[in-house]
Amino acid sequence: MSEKERQLRIMIVEDDQRLAALTQEYLQRNGFTVLMEADGPQAIRRIVQEQPDLVVLDVMLPGCDGLTVCREVRAQHFTHPILMLTARSEDMDQVLGLEMGADDYVGKPVQPRVLLARIRALLRRVEGTTDEEPVSQRLEFGPLIIDNGARSVTLAGELVDFTSAEYDLLWLLASHAGTILSREDIFTNLRGIEYDGQDRSIDVRISRIRPKIGDDPDNPRRIKTVRTKGYLFVKEYPGHA
Repeated sequence: MSEKERQLRIMIVEDDQRLAALTQEYLQRNGFTVLMEADGPQAIRRIVQEQPDLVVLDVMLPGCDGLTVCREVRAQHFTHPILMLTARSEDMDQVLGLEMGADDYVGKPVQPRVLLARIRALLRRVEGTTDEEPVSQRLEFGPLIIDNGARSVTLAGELVDFTSAEYDLLWLLASHAGTILSREDIFTNLRGIEYDGQDRSIDVRISRIRPKIGDDPDNPRRIKTVRTKGYLFVKEYPGHA
């Protein structure tokens, strides 16, 4: 584990004190600094003020639930990854979490080593491009500019807010413009796991990305859904500025 990784701060937002303490101990043994919070409103304040490198956020919290916490901190331009903990059977919590801006989710109960692997995967996605690619990569599609060196997106000169997971998906699609990427391709590239045929996270993120890049969600022309095949980022289309 690199020295840089040892300095990363993770905030656990969980009101089950025993579970939170066990998770804290495990992550600290693996080199992370771990912050703790059990209350929803207090978590919002601390996340925005303290800017941890990653948040592990339970759905069920006193004061306000994890979905509200996620939505509120994203509205205040918190761009670091958020990993939500959801009940395995609650698919709606998982979808809502992604819609509120979560980067990934795991079902409870979760094995500590699985949680650690997902945390490291999220952190690698955020750090890899800035640490290992000194030369900025820049893609331009009319008014849409995606700068992979700065991990920024501008539309008609205006900076657009993206979560880290949304940005990674947009960059993957745009850097393969003109090529259909299957859900299997996307899962392998972004999460390092096989697509199970049921996970809806990619579809939810696409629905969030489209309006942010000026695409019509009801009649998309930039990111097209190709039935039974996957998604296609269109390089150019008639009439696009």
